[in-house]
Amino acid sequence: MISKNTIDQVYETARLEEVIGDFVQLKKSGSNFKGLSPFTDERSPSFMVSPVKQIWKDFSSGKGGNVVAFLMEHEHFTYPEAIKYLAKKYNIEVEETEQSNEDKEHANERESMYLVSEFAQTHFKQMLWESELGKAIGLSYFKERGFTDETIKKFELGYCLDQWDGFTTAALDKGYKLDYLEKTGLTIVKEDPNNPNSSRKFDRFKGRVMFPIHSLSGRVLGFGGRILTNDKKAAKYLNSPESDIYHKSKVLYGIYNAKQSIAKEDNCYLVEGYTDVIQFYQRGIHNVVSSSGTALTSEQIRLVNRLTKNITVLFDGDDAGLRASLRGIDIILEQGMNVRVCTFPQGEDPDSFAKNNELEDIVSYLEKNSKDFIQFKASLLVKEASNDPIKRADTVRDIVNSIAKIPDRIKKEIYIQECAQIMNISEAVLFNTLAQIGKKETADVQKQQKEEQRAFEVVRNEEEREKVDVQYVLERKIIESLMLYGTHKEEFEDLVLKENESGDLILEPESMQIKVYEKIYLDLQEDEIELANEDFRKMYTKLIEALNEEEEFSITNFVNGLDQEMANQISSILMEEERYKLDNWESKEIYPKKKEIGVAQLVSETILTLRCYLIKKRMGALQKTTEQSNDDNREALEEIMNYIQLNKLLNQKLNRVLS
Repeated sequence: MISKNTIDQVYETARLEEVIGDFVQLKKSGSNFKGLSPFTDERSPSFMVSPVKQIWKDFSSGKGGNVVAFLMEHEHFTYPEAIKYLAKKYNIEVEETEQSNEDKEHANERESMYLVSEFAQTHFKQMLWESELGKAIGLSYFKERGFTDETIKKFELGYCLDQWDGFTTAALDKGYKLDYLEKTGLTIVKEDPNNPNSSRKFDRFKGRVMFPIHSLSGRVLGFGGRILTNDKKAAKYLNSPESDIYHKSKVLYGIYNAKQSIAKEDNCYLVEGYTDVIQFYQRGIHNVVSSSGTALTSEQIRLVNRLTKNITVLFDGDDAGLRASLRGIDIILEQGMNVRVCTFPQGEDPDSFAKNNELEDIVSYLEKNSKDFIQFKASLLVKEASNDPIKRADTVRDIVNSIAKIPDRIKKEIYIQECAQIMNISEAVLFNTLAQIGKKETADVQKQQKEEQRAFEVVRNEEEREKVDVQYVLERKIIESLMLYGTHKEEFEDLVLKENESGDLILEPESMQIKVYEKIYLDLQEDEIELANEDFRKMYTKLIEALNEEEEFSITNFVNGLDQEMANQISSILMEEERYKLDNWESKEIYPKKKEIGVAQLVSETILTLRCYLIKKRMGALQKTTEQSNDDNREALEEIMNYIQLNKLLNQKLNRVLS
């Protein structure tokens, strides 16, 4: 267990915008920050971060909460892991008691797989630096590649001894379960043909140098292993298999070490292999990642897109490398990224080029030889087409196909103009070709728009509008008012029901200065109103207690003290106002008010409107009862008449507030 003192210190020290900024590229938007959702595929920013309230909200996925909630959602951390991550980031010493064996057994499956992977990383590093075979084989190999001790330690490289089950035996001896060793792919388990009741266990990476693959936050997801012998039957590179924590299509090698530099430089270099990344990093170019030898995917590009809109693809000078670059370009363009391509001289790759050149020379080469994708693709394809008109036409069509992938219409037009100049062909022809390519896509978009329009019309239908939970919206507004203005002292002007000399009910003005939470509490108590929504009811109770007990109420501290589900809902209430704006609800006798009208007026109107709504609801129920009953239900009719009069008086109050 982590001590409360440590947890409090973490919450006080951690800055939400700094932590999220490690994972998402944030831009200032008024007093908040805005960025692309890290949970969904989107091109328009809908992810909001509030430094003042220290909460975040993702409109596209509906998730939200505080700094710990973000790490739990994004990195799948447990609560203790998130606290430890923040403590490490802000150099806070963690006070905790040692986990018992029983606690370890209760760790969830994903966490167990993470723990096994972290043990493997430690074990492989230990074998590299401390075992005689590791130093003689593994460390020697890395030194031959030109890697320094500092670089080897930075990327936590290791070595798996050339033994059938050396690692597996070490892990089992430490108490790690075979089930998780197998699920992470570190151990291969096969049935023993000589003994059906037992199994044989093998190390997947035996005799290989190890490259741990980290998540954006630095957790070990899997491994890449390179064989050092000339065994033609064995693959040169071997990756961990797919698992609950490792998905090749969603991971980029080196992203953990590169993320801050990518955001700072506003550009990402994309290479092909592990050693390409390491060699570039060692030379001084840190904003570099690798697809780890797998085909580039849209998920990998979106990972970069969170940090920058600019990507430069670096490929070998051979034909295979150039062809690979063409396939990756279209995927990058589809994500709305700005892409450039740079190839190295024949026979060179990023690894060898970085190893054989100084930093200044590498930077200069990249600046001079990085081409816009149109220039690169055109020069490559035109060379192949030569003087063949058919191939030339195919080349033009191929380039326009790439341009068609770009979501931004302005960029499309600019690239068409550039392509027309390079290929010496009229813009009209290219625009016509673009239109033909996009014809099916346009038809699909129009179909989708029609479906959305029909859905919108259904929602606007009066029958559907009656399903809107008005009480939910008003109760939500009460919670919001308590959160934002609970401790504000306001002048509330009210119209109080009194009897005149003739015995008639009249409204007389009366004003009082009290805190907002006191006003809300007293009004709801007076009318014996209990919030209908169970979640709001719990929030209301907690808020009233906190506001009553704390002299200086802090939204941040309040949210930090809630469980994840309630913290998420509070974040939604505070940051999702636009989604819940009332649309022409005057027809339902709901009169929304903006904050600019004044806190007192906003609070008074919200409570009065809720009272009117509950009265109308009660009247409707009574009318239904009298209609269904054959008896002379005079009491119910009299109650309805009283409610009608009360509703009329309350609406006079509303008019007074509105004036």
